Amino acid sequence: MIDEISNSLGLAPMDEVVEGNVVVKKDNLPDTVSTNVDYADKDYDYARTNFYNIIETGTEALEQMLDVAKASEHPRAYEVVSTIMKTLVDANKDLVNMSEKKKPSEEKRFDGKVNNNLFVGSTAELQQLLKDMRTDE
Repeated sequence: MIDEISNSLGLAPMDEVVEGNVVVKKDNLPDTVSTNVDYADKDYDYARTNFYNIIETGTEALEQMLDVAKASEHPRAYEVVSTIMKTLVDANKDLVNMSEKKKPSEEKRFDGKVNNNLFVGSTAELQQLLKDMRTDE
């Protein structure tokens, strides 16, 4: 819709959308998807990528902060190193938990088969049918 407005005003199409104070690149906006399952897959992939990036960035920060702590031998620097380590451990646990939660949700997906049985008849006929089924066993 934004491109249509830009075209009608004779402007070049926008590459980014401003939402409040945040600029969101069009490439990062979700495509129109027919089912929520597709959204869930995209959200999972996006969150997983973010976890990887956060863990990698945190590991680099940990290495740099460890160098600072060794050089300064200041207790506060070691406290910061400890906090970064705990944060990285928590991020790794969250990544593993997210993957474990993904597996059961994949198993619950609808396989397209519906197994509903409908009995049309009176209660007496249903009771007779059930009675006959018990005697057949």
